Amino acid sequence: MHRRDFFTKTAAVLLALRLGSGHTATLPVQSETLTLWPGAAPGADGPTGAEHLSAKGALTNIAVPSLRVFKPQRPNGRAVLVAGGGGYKRIEMASEAWPAAQWLVSLGYTAYVLSYRLPAEGWQQGAMAPLQDAQRALRIIRSREQHVQVLGFSAGGHLMGMAATRADFQSYPAVDHLDHAPAYADRAALIYPVITLEAPYSHTSTHKVLVGAHASPAENARWSVERYVTAHTPPMFLVQAEDDPIADPHNTLIMAAACEAAHVPVQRYLYASGGHGFGMGRPGTPTMQWPERYRQWLMT
Repeated sequence: MHRRDFFTKTAAVLLALRLGSGHTATLPVQSETLTLWPGAAPGADGPTGAEHLSAKGALTNIAVPSLRVFKPQRPNGRAVLVAGGGGYKRIEMASEAWPAAQWLVSLGYTAYVLSYRLPAEGWQQGAMAPLQDAQRALRIIRSREQHVQVLGFSAGGHLMGMAATRADFQSYPAVDHLDHAPAYADRAALIYPVITLEAPYSHTSTHKVLVGAHASPAENARWSVERYVTAHTPPMFLVQAEDDPIADPHNTLIMAAACEAAHVPVQRYLYASGGHGFGMGRPGTPTMQWPERYRQWLMT
């Protein structure tokens, strides 16, 4: 399937999906697709053929990592890189990334939704593949925008956290002139994120996919976001529910503490209920409040 045909089909499928908020999602009409790499992605192997969008709007079989760009009619001059979660086994587009993009566009932000490589799909680069894609995406967006923030959900929060805290890390050899610029974000918002892979928080799919069940403490630490927080880390916005059964609520506590220790500005919102995967808010729970808090933070 041609990439343009895929995204046309994606939009049509999304129109029919019922999201957790009880509303049918629609994609902003102005969009374009940017392939991340001028040739093959770093390394080799990985899946072939067309990407697959499940009935619930989760994306897999990502053979060609890309950015889909959603533009407001009146851009405010700021952009946000959005990464859905899914435990690094899929990307939750319909319940997380696309509603977030639509919401951002309504505020005048240009949203870039990332389709990143999934380590579980056999990429030679393994756990490094999604970070390579995130860094490459930041560089591409930097070449087009003056102010760039990141927004990640669940495992996408882990990915955006790693990208935001490791701007100077060279995860791949330069492939063109864009790669000579640092891959940094001006701000980062992490929603019910997986932050640490260290015990006793090593039960997640993120841990299993990135380092495996028998990883050493050193390997767990290597992929834990809080380990890379420094005074140069951008301001952080953190959201989680106390009853999250997937990412222990201590994840955001750990990240907030790391930011405070490094004197990095951080806002953290912990809600009494909402579980995991609540996207832009789960009706009947206080998580419905977080987008407004985020809007206020974006505009400060």
